[in-house]
Amino acid sequence: MKINRCSGFLLIVLCFCIKAHSQLTDLARLEYSFIPQSESEDQYTRLRGLINFPIKLKKSTYLVVGAEFNNIILNLEEDYPFDIDRLDNIFVIDLNLAYTFKWNPKWRAGFKFNPRIASTLTQNVSKDDIFLNGGVFAIRDKTKDKTIKHPFRLIVGLTYNATTGVPFPLPFISYFRRINEKWTYNAGVPKSNIKYALTKKDLLQTFVGLDGYLANIQDPIEIRGQLANEISLSVIVGGLGYEHLFTKHLVGYLFSGYTFRLNNVLRNNDRDEVFKLDDVNAFYLRTGIKFKI
Repeated sequence: MKINRCSGFLLIVLCFCIKAHSQLTDLARLEYSFIPQSESEDQYTRLRGLINFPIKLKKSTYLVVGAEFNNIILNLEEDYPFDIDRLDNIFVIDLNLAYTFKWNPKWRAGFKFNPRIASTLTQNVSKDDIFLNGGVFAIRDKTKDKTIKHPFRLIVGLTYNATTGVPFPLPFISYFRRINEKWTYNAGVPKSNIKYALTKKDLLQTFVGLDGYLANIQDPIEIRGQLANEISLSVIVGGLGYEHLFTKHLVGYLFSGYTFRLNNVLRNNDRDEVFKLDDVNAFYLRTGIKFKI
C-alpha cells in the first residue's frame, strides 16, 4: 500500500523542528511521556534525557555540544499477526552540535548538526540505524528590550531530516510575543501556545503540538508477505499545560491533552506502509523538568 510521503512524513519533519528549537535553548531536560489507548491494551511510553554544554568562543559566539537519549517503550497487547517482542524498546540517540553567533546588531544566526541513531538496537549498530539531520536558523530576540511595549522573539530557518525521504530542507518559523504582564503567545509551525501567568512562578497554557519518531527495525518483521524494516509514530496533540519556575532557569512542567491524530505504522525500506498499528486517539501526558537559558 503506497502513501503520500510528503504528507505522511511532514509530521516527523515538524517534530524534528520542535526538537531543534528546544535544543537551542534547553541546557538539560528530563521528561516522561505517556499515551494509553482508551479502546485498546496498547500503550506508548517515552523516557527522555537531554544535556547541552555551551562553550563561549568569543563575545556573543558559542559552540554548543550535547546529547539526547530517548527510550520509547511500546506495550503492544493487541493480537497482531507478527512477533511483537521485536518492538518492545526503540532507542533514539542524538549527538547535538550547534554554533551560534551575533550576525548583526539585530539578528543572531545558528547552525545545527544532529547525527542520530534510531533503532530497536537488538543487534550492533549498522548504517541503517544512523540518520543525519541539521538546520540553520536566524533569531531576532527582543524579549529583554524594555524600550518596546510588546517584547518578541522571531526564529526562522530551514531544517533537514534524513528520516523523511524528502531530499530538501523544509522551513521552520516560531514567533513569540508578550501581550502584557499576564499574557504571552507563541505562533508558528510546528508549535503554538497561549500562556497566562497565574503568579510570577506559575504559568498556565493551552497548546497544539506534534510528537513522533522514525526508527530502524534491526530484526525485520514479515507481515503477510511483506517485510517491515522501519517503524514510525506521528501525533498531533492539543490540551492544557502547567509550568512552575523553581528559579529563573529551572522549570517543572506538566502537559495533558488529547491526540487529534495518531499514526503508528510499520514500513518497508521504501517507507511505504506495511501495517498500521492501533491508531485510536487517546489521552496524552507529558511531564518533566528542564534547565533552560
